Amino acid sequence: MQMGAALVFAPEEAIDPDRLTALLARRAADIPPLRRKIRAGLFPPGSATWVDDPDFRAVHHIRHHRLTTLYDPDPLPEFAARWIAEPLDPHRPLWELAVVTGFPDGSFAVLLKLHHALTDGAGAYAVAAGLLDGLPIPERAPVIPQPRSPLSAAWETAGIASSVVRAARPPCLPLAAPATAERRLGFTRLASADLRRIRRTHGGTTNDVVLAVLSGALREWFVNRGIRATGRSVRALIPVSVRGRAAEQRGGNKLSGYLCDLPIGLDDPVRRLAEVRASMARNKAAGPARGAGAFPLLADRMPAALHRLGTRTAGLAAPLLFDLVVTTVPVPRARHALDGAPLAEVYPFVPLAPRQAVGIAVAPYRDSVHIGLQANADAVADLGSLRDAVAKSAAELLDVS
Repeated sequence: MQMGAALVFAPEEAIDPDRLTALLARRAADIPPLRRKIRAGLFPPGSATWVDDPDFRAVHHIRHHRLTTLYDPDPLPEFAARWIAEPLDPHRPLWELAVVTGFPDGSFAVLLKLHHALTDGAGAYAVAAGLLDGLPIPERAPVIPQPRSPLSAAWETAGIASSVVRAARPPCLPLAAPATAERRLGFTRLASADLRRIRRTHGGTTNDVVLAVLSGALREWFVNRGIRATGRSVRALIPVSVRGRAAEQRGGNKLSGYLCDLPIGLDDPVRRLAEVRASMARNKAAGPARGAGAFPLLADRMPAALHRLGTRTAGLAAPLLFDLVVTTVPVPRARHALDGAPLAEVYPFVPLAPRQAVGIAVAPYRDSVHIGLQANADAVADLGSLRDAVAKSAAELLDVS
């Protein structure tokens, strides 16, 4: 359940890694969630709380690594895949940073790793914003109480649980795989101008267009693997932030979700986009508190002891409900920098659900939509094929726009 991002910066002159590490340590020390660790509670059984770590030193969470294997055509994803696979220490604050240098063009990267217990995607941006130049740590969205009777809350919970049972179906190969700690990462990006052109021609939101592009890419990937795609669909869990809708903010993240069937069985890219638009329209009309995709909301409605048992069960059952996660990380359009070096690229990576082979995270920033692919290394040796298929799928939609 480790999430994060690779941020690539383009300085005008050589950087001093020690200076950069010290700067990041000072800024990290001022971000309250980064000073906290988990402490198990005695009552109720299975409970836990966040407490400030009395031994906290931000510099202990930051490392510098200079790449030396530049013969590799894509060294950053190779290094980041090994780094993200290393588990965080559960007895310390659940985050790490790596400053990566050694690129021939003088650029450098900062890798951010967080445990999902600490925050969700919106919260991860708040952390990153506190590390960058001139950006105050964004305040949490105000909590908007929504009073409900115990009966209505129980009815809503029962409705979600019932939807989850009805939505179960066999896992989709090759997107189901035995769990492993080893990872592969792939980074790609699409031009925002191209996505706007597709929207003007065929309608939908930018998110709809990206989901349609990913549908085409998954279709191409299946075909390249010798797997018949015609007549099939792949079910994606689309996380939805419910910050500001919840009546409480006990945890580090507040998420619901939509389930969207990606129509990989359709050969026509325009029809794929139309199907995605219709599916997402139905989800939005129902809202984030209904349907099987809202199962994350059940976590806050369980006693602590049952929550621990339920989490394990949900992890094993995840492939029966959805095949992969596709999440969007909000990144404001304003130019960002670190120690004066402009932020050029930002590739997020989402945790892999248990027994799932691929997870996809999307971050629109400036003139590009950046896409981070994370895969189970034992199950997906050809992640580069999926990465390349993203560009091909976007070109197909663009050709008919």
